[in-house]
Amino acid sequence: MHPFASYVLRNYYKATGWNEDNLFTNLTRSSDAILDFNVPKGLHLSISKSPNALFKTTYSMNAMPSLNGSVGYIFTSCDLNVKNSGDVRFKDMVERFRVYDQPRRPEGKGEEWLAGERVDTRGTDYLMYGRLYIPTGRLDALYSTRLSANLQGIVAAISDPPSPLSAQANVSNLMLSLQHDVGKWCTEYTYSAEDSMWGIKALHNFGRIAGSGNAADSSQTPTRVGLKRIDEEDAVEGGLRGRLSAGAEIYLSAKEKSAGVSTGIRFSTIPEAKTPSTGGSTSIIIPPQPPTTITALFNPMLGHLSGAYSARVSPDLALSSRFDFNVYSYESEWTMGAEYWLRRDNDPDSELSSPAVESSKKRIHGVVKARASTNNDVAILWEGRMRNMLISLGVIADFSSQSRVKPIRAMGMELAYFSSDDSVS
Repeated sequence: MHPFASYVLRNYYKATGWNEDNLFTNLTRSSDAILDFNVPKGLHLSISKSPNALFKTTYSMNAMPSLNGSVGYIFTSCDLNVKNSGDVRFKDMVERFRVYDQPRRPEGKGEEWLAGERVDTRGTDYLMYGRLYIPTGRLDALYSTRLSANLQGIVAAISDPPSPLSAQANVSNLMLSLQHDVGKWCTEYTYSAEDSMWGIKALHNFGRIAGSGNAADSSQTPTRVGLKRIDEEDAVEGGLRGRLSAGAEIYLSAKEKSAGVSTGIRFSTIPEAKTPSTGGSTSIIIPPQPPTTITALFNPMLGHLSGAYSARVSPDLALSSRFDFNVYSYESEWTMGAEYWLRRDNDPDSELSSPAVESSKKRIHGVVKARASTNNDVAILWEGRMRNMLISLGVIADFSSQSRVKPIRAMGMELAYFSSDDSVS
């Protein structure tokens, strides 16, 4: 389940037109949502409030295994439509498998006029976030600003004062990130003060991008069955049609005098298309092929090779599998996972009766995730909504020979409630 701060940050990106999916860091997000989901540990409660469209507050408390809490504040320069936890779109609050839309150039905010004066040019959009942890005194801070239509800067800081009761060293750090996105290319420049690490990440998308002239013409003029455009390639029988993205990252630590490099590639099918119905008023979503994402990562210096395959096999079920292998130590791991959406009864006012459409019209009220690996690790997570409360409940077990006496490694429950006085339906 996304924390309230992450939910607000994503709303901020959406309001300012920034595409966070077009980053090399998020290359494997689809498979990670199924194979690397987080299970709450202990009992966690969070309450958040949005008194207006610019300012938000959030409070959290951990009751088990130790008692601690935190207080956070968020301020944005632009109005955000933050929903209540009882009516927010459930899929917006959980990390899930999805096939992302075509890459597009980030778009700035539209023109805003007040009393005959244009006000959208007075300054850049920004988001400020701070959280204080009690009783440790740790402070987290984040500042994100839109420098231009294609440029975004992020400053993140952690201040963790040393505790006399703990021998842990000071982990305070300052991180800088500059992201440049033009749709076809996206580059990210990073710096971490803790170990003086500099990094460059780049992602290139092959083929067309959303918003180009050809893409717009093809979307506005649907191809009839049996006819083919002159520039349309013949599809391979039984194959998948989609787009390819490739990227790499290079990092150098001046303090540790070390360096590293990592490369990755991703294939994604074309997102589901809408076909207009004969009546002209209702459009039915017909997936031309199973939504699929295939990724491969390779770190030549560490010798780590990873390949993942994820697909939605039905409207409510997505499966994923990943194989990790080290070419130096020959160690390997195979991980499998599933994601299943829970729905309520059909809308009685719906006039569509096909099974696929009936399933899509049911209201989602929860999701179940499960994963298992050859290392004998098994995890199950249920996330749902009860009245106005979002709930996450999960367990992690280890069935190896060393843990058969006590296989349960961790289990927990998370409760989240937030409200907004400016929520717009």
